[in-house]
Amino acid sequence: MVIGSGIGGLVSALILAKEGLKVCVLEKNSQYGGNLQTFSRDKLIFDTGVHYLGGLSKGQNLHQLFSYLEIMEDLRLHKMDADGYDKITFGDDTTEFPHAQGYENFVEQLSKYFPEEKENLENYCEELQRVCSNFPRYNLVGKDNYNEEILHLNTKRFIESITPDRKLQSVLLGSNFLYAGDSENIPFYVHALTVNSYIQSAYKCEKGGSQISKLLVRKLREYGAEVYKRTEVSEFVFNSEGNLVAVKTKEGNEFYADKFISNIEIRSTIRMIGEKQLKKSFVNRVLSWRPVSSCFSVYLVLKPNKILNFNYNIYHYASENMVWNAFKYTKDNWPQTYMLSSTPSKQNSSFAESLTAISYMDFEEVRKWEDTFNTVTDEHDRGELYEKFKLEKAYKMIDALEKKFPDLRASIKSIYTSSPLSYRDYIGNFEGNMYGYAKTSENPLKTMVSPRTKINNLFLTGQSVNMHGILGCTIGAFNTCAEILSKEIIDERLNEVLNKTN
Repeated sequence: MVIGSGIGGLVSALILAKEGLKVCVLEKNSQYGGNLQTFSRDKLIFDTGVHYLGGLSKGQNLHQLFSYLEIMEDLRLHKMDADGYDKITFGDDTTEFPHAQGYENFVEQLSKYFPEEKENLENYCEELQRVCSNFPRYNLVGKDNYNEEILHLNTKRFIESITPDRKLQSVLLGSNFLYAGDSENIPFYVHALTVNSYIQSAYKCEKGGSQISKLLVRKLREYGAEVYKRTEVSEFVFNSEGNLVAVKTKEGNEFYADKFISNIEIRSTIRMIGEKQLKKSFVNRVLSWRPVSSCFSVYLVLKPNKILNFNYNIYHYASENMVWNAFKYTKDNWPQTYMLSSTPSKQNSSFAESLTAISYMDFEEVRKWEDTFNTVTDEHDRGELYEKFKLEKAYKMIDALEKKFPDLRASIKSIYTSSPLSYRDYIGNFEGNMYGYAKTSENPLKTMVSPRTKINNLFLTGQSVNMHGILGCTIGAFNTCAEILSKEIIDERLNEVLNKTN
């Protein structure tokens, strides 16, 4: 029984189904996929969480993992700009500093702007690869345990040791929106695991990231799994001996199973289990974790042939120093940073049909509406003040974007937004956080939990367990299944993939 259909849950379910186990997945929403969910406005598709993917070229780790899951060949992808899949910009400076695909190309493209730093850039790329290779299952097989020295490596101290050039430091950290912007305190392995796969290769999903969840669900059904949406689990059921035997839904239905995997937010899991069933020290540790920042997204539908399409992401900062703690801002100066992406028009691919801009937002900004709830399947109006709040934020974002696109306002057909409440209600993340809980290099093990719980037939997966992102949660799902099937079986299956794809 798998509770929650984020990518960690779906991948775990499919691994087990491929081994012949009887599997059932329960999802509360009307759409599978967690952060893979998309939505449609003005007949256009928008991503909620997955804006691009890395490591998908042949021989790379996500390509190999997706090949094992039998979805790689059916994915519809397009490769982002080889010489700059991400471009980093600061303040009023019109220079766009590129993050390029391929290690040599990454060094070559940035060396044009920092010619004295070529050797340092080469060292940076080498260290990225070294750190990643020290993580279990990053290269599918061959590494069993975490390297404690690497876990404690601090991003700020490491980047400063690589180069004294303050601007280059900021450029290298420029895509830290991918791990919630704390480059000062976060372990370097989080930066490395996040950035490295994009340098290997960077792709966008055509028609949105939800195609990944749709392919996984289709494959699950081919293997005989049962998959249910609009089925919200509200309680774990224990028998008189204290053994977990079933889950109960909001509608009062009970689903029985021998083993359970929770792919839902870890605090929600604890609440449904009941704190008495778990060690007090474990509960207190999880409750002490600080959630990473949430975000506010602005989705702009554009008039035809107005804004040129760009096949890369823009990460913009009001100043170079912002990269160290990009999630910090005041209500008056918001947005101090944003990530911007575009989608090409179906009629004329030279122009964009939509833009998506995302910036950090603290949950405190929407605290006054925290008792409201609103999704497609359970609609509730949050009120006029909330709509006014969102519109004011959207206009502030457009003001910031117009510094790059002076004609933007006149090019907009319609505006849509999502707030931390949207992410909380649809994804289930605590206070709408983007990537689980904040990790620190001072105490990296504090926020790491084993997929195996003290309840002998309950396992955990998803971004609350160690690493976030498509790659992180996919690797995490294999680790979860190794606890159920055995490490030997998982290694054997992945070695078969390596032999086929290399």
